[in-house]
Amino acid sequence: MKNVNQTIGIDVSKLTLDVYIKTEKVHHQFSNDSKGFKQLINWLIKRKVNLEQTLFCFEHTGWYCLLLSYFLYENNYAYCCVNAIEIKRSMGLKRGKSDKADAWEIAHYAWLRRDELVPSTPPAKNIIELQRMMSLREQLVKQLTASKNLYKGMLDLVHDEINDVSLGILKENMVQLKLQIHAIEKAMNQLVTSDKTLKDNYKLSKTVKGVGMILAMQMLLHTHNYTRFENSRQFSAYCGLVPYPHQSGTSIHGRNKIHSISDKKMKSLLSMSAISAIQHDKELKLYYQKRVEEGKPKMVVLNIIRNKIVSRVFATVNRGTPYVELSKFSA
Repeated sequence: MKNVNQTIGIDVSKLTLDVYIKTEKVHHQFSNDSKGFKQLINWLIKRKVNLEQTLFCFEHTGWYCLLLSYFLYENNYAYCCVNAIEIKRSMGLKRGKSDKADAWEIAHYAWLRRDELVPSTPPAKNIIELQRMMSLREQLVKQLTASKNLYKGMLDLVHDEINDVSLGILKENMVQLKLQIHAIEKAMNQLVTSDKTLKDNYKLSKTVKGVGMILAMQMLLHTHNYTRFENSRQFSAYCGLVPYPHQSGTSIHGRNKIHSISDKKMKSLLSMSAISAIQHDKELKLYYQKRVEEGKPKMVVLNIIRNKIVSRVFATVNRGTPYVELSKFSA
């Protein structure tokens, strides 16, 4: 970002914002709510900070930084929401920790990189709502799985399954959880269909073999409706699907490895998607069998198919047309 003469580091917690002005070396604390946001701006104005040439910077803390992001964006204040590990690793050796020190580190990080940082944009409101629904669905599915496992475990100890009180309660609980999961999935579909862009991208991504409702919606969430990443290769790197070289000097010549820093949830979903695609996509099934017969490790081939699925989804969305299986039209 050009023409920045001031950076503001903000350490965001559930209840408070610790703010540090880089060049003035001043720290102040505000509440993490709309009242605190207004007090923050008024405080900066009183200190004669030129807000047009100021860059706010804070770590991504999930729901805690969301309201702050919307406030800054809606009032046209430039801000950067940065991954916490990026700031942490840029600081080098560190002893001790406090909110004030963290705010200074964030301000210092933004000051050193003020020319290269790109202002952030918060996700659309419907994306946030869809994310809330998806989080609730995940919790309900976990509860249902736990209840099923408990039910199976109790069956071994019960002689009268029909009249057993514990099993009866578990059955009722599982029925209710299934109804709740169905209700939240219905609400998610209604939310997606209410927005034309979301609806179109969702339907296009589902035309790719191996991509179901959950993966299609998760890709909408993680890509912010395909606006967060420039291409499929960036998203593959984000998901931990891209192998990187492992070489140094003349003694270390390891094989390429996938990095451990990635979105584990998306990686897991894409793994299940690749397994499904191998079973139902004729082209990918033949490709998988051929590469395994050639001696490629199965997980390496599976990772290639995961990348193929990501590329296909991005291609259909960017092109605006459904995926076409060319093997159907081959002679």
